[in-house]
Amino acid sequence: MKYMNISREQLIDRKLSRIGLGGMRMGNLSEGVKTIHKALDNDINFLNTADFYGSGENEMLIREALRNRKREDVFISVKFGAMMGIDGRLYGIDVRPQAVENYLHYTLKRLGTDYVDLYQPARINPHIPVEDTIGAVADLVGKGYVRNIGISEVDGATLRRANAVHPISLVEVRYSLMDRHIEDDLLPAARELGIGVVAFGVLLAGLIGGSAREEKLSMINKRVSSQAFNAISTNLSATDKLQEIAEEKGVSLAQLAIAWVLAQGEDIMALVGSRTPEQVESTLRSLDILLSSEDLDRISNIIPKERATSSYMLEMNIDENGLFRI
Repeated sequence: MKYMNISREQLIDRKLSRIGLGGMRMGNLSEGVKTIHKALDNDINFLNTADFYGSGENEMLIREALRNRKREDVFISVKFGAMMGIDGRLYGIDVRPQAVENYLHYTLKRLGTDYVDLYQPARINPHIPVEDTIGAVADLVGKGYVRNIGISEVDGATLRRANAVHPISLVEVRYSLMDRHIEDDLLPAARELGIGVVAFGVLLAGLIGGSAREEKLSMINKRVSSQAFNAISTNLSATDKLQEIAEEKGVSLAQLAIAWVLAQGEDIMALVGSRTPEQVESTLRSLDILLSSEDLDRISNIIPKERATSSYMLEMNIDENGLFRI
């Protein structure tokens, strides 16, 4: 396994694997446990979840998977704050400082542990000072329930403000060869502060090298603007040329995309949502792919940085109550 290279004072006695396992799409309990065990047995020690993944079921799945494992061998990252409807619809962000301990109380019960390694708001509500939200998490660090503080999907200025309240260990943000929006602002700020980057969406929700592309595109088309959808479609039209590079190296397109993210710096982790042991095994092969400067230039020529603006995320316009106006 390869490990992240970030400021040691930002993390508590832990090396973090360059590959992280995301739990959002895990469903079946038995298969999920096998997948986590496969990851742990291959030295992937970073498990990423959220209290709203499966309405808490993913946290309970992790509890089951770790039943016969050493807790100290696993780094558990948890997001909080998403407001979910009964129909599974995400409709708001609640990161009021008064709500933070309540969220963590239930997370600890579901995980069956007395602390989490990293706790982070899923998003920041622009009407609530980030200092207030991070301050509430910092209080939980002081009480021993949280070891490290993270933050997700923010810009460089917000990251700096959060870090001024309490050292931020990791920032979780979407990043891929088709979505390079962090490179001019957030990434330089994180590196200046010694904060590691957890990159999600490295396969653009499975559109890069995944199956059922048309079905996924149809779903994404319903929730993003026409401009955003056109950006995705334009970049995906270049996958044939990317596939040529992958075939030259004897790897899959998905493995090439993961390797590209890893090649952007040792302070970056690729968070991959493998759902089966076989997918974990395939993901691990990305660690052995060496991309030369010429390879990286070829990829950038196929999808130039200025065109790498693809985002499949729900476009959020948050009102003063923390609810989405769509």
